Amino acid sequence: MDLSKFPDINMRTQVSITVDTEFTIAGAFRDQAVFPIGEQRVWCLNNDKSDGLGFMLDCFARYGVTATFFVETLNRHYFRHDPMRGIAEKLHTAGHDVQLHLHPCWTVFQHEDWRARARVRTKPSIDAFYGRTEDESVKLMESGLETFHVWGLPAPTVFRAGSLHHDDALYRAQARAGIPYSSHIGVAVFDSGDDNYRLYSGRHERHGVVECPILTFRDWKVAGKTHLKSLTITGSNFAETRMLLEQAHREGVEQVVILTHPFEYVHTSDLQMSRMRRHHINQRRLERLCAFLSENTDRFATDGLSVAAAMPMRAESSRNVLLKGSLRNAVPRMVEQAVYDKYAMWRLKHQQAAPVVDTEALA
Repeated sequence: MDLSKFPDINMRTQVSITVDTEFTIAGAFRDQAVFPIGEQRVWCLNNDKSDGLGFMLDCFARYGVTATFFVETLNRHYFRHDPMRGIAEKLHTAGHDVQLHLHPCWTVFQHEDWRARARVRTKPSIDAFYGRTEDESVKLMESGLETFHVWGLPAPTVFRAGSLHHDDALYRAQARAGIPYSSHIGVAVFDSGDDNYRLYSGRHERHGVVECPILTFRDWKVAGKTHLKSLTITGSNFAETRMLLEQAHREGVEQVVILTHPFEYVHTSDLQMSRMRRHHINQRRLERLCAFLSENTDRFATDGLSVAAAMPMRAESSRNVLLKGSLRNAVPRMVEQAVYDKYAMWRLKHQQAAPVVDTEALA
């Protein structure tokens, strides 16, 4: 690689740890005996200790990392007491980057016959932005912007679609809604089939919106077969993540976006979270990543995605670099996860179930 083409090769790489902060339907569309889960899906209280968001906030504070929290707002159609408001306010007060996340499935709760409506399959699917009309997407985004206004928080400048679903219409709608930056793409999570959106790294303008994709890398290549993976805490061990960060810095990739969720830091036996225990592996991965970033501030910055997205675009910003992992790191990770998952599930079977809360009665 000719590094002379990139005079700013030694500038710091922006590392954005992004946290999709959301509640869950928890199977309520399929089973009348269950109900959506609110705050517990985020805080993950276990023996009066928060092993979800509480653990994450403590970790970020300890290492001086600013994370980006994509806060889902359409859940207000079900949770009328608006529990996400307090979470968003706490994140903002803690100095983190609070941005917009939307899962359209929550809009079904506007209707009294929501269970029947949820069972009807429509196009687009009930929770997809992919295939949704531009006008519908604009309306959903404007609802999210209004929620931030009601909450008294700064207007979001970055938007992430639920399940990373995206298409041309979504970007056009976002431009109309006046949200300048996005992080909708994780090629290994959702591939729209459009080469124009097969983005692995960097920053790319689409219909007037600057897209900052979750880093997607080549996990391994064997016998001509290539496996792609998007960078997440739960899906990559620290050795892999560190190798990719080092490689990104050497290659002059100006930004690395990582995806995680609060509920990934606990093991649960079911969607209702009736049994729970701390996820030791994922918590250790986040701690080691934050420690590494704190120890290498000369090469890596963690200023939040809204700051990284707003940096002036340069010629190399839109290089679509596909970084390369290795089997040497992938195999130990797969073995570790398989063994630990079996052990954790065995422990959960022998753990007393917590009482199930009827959150529908609170709505």
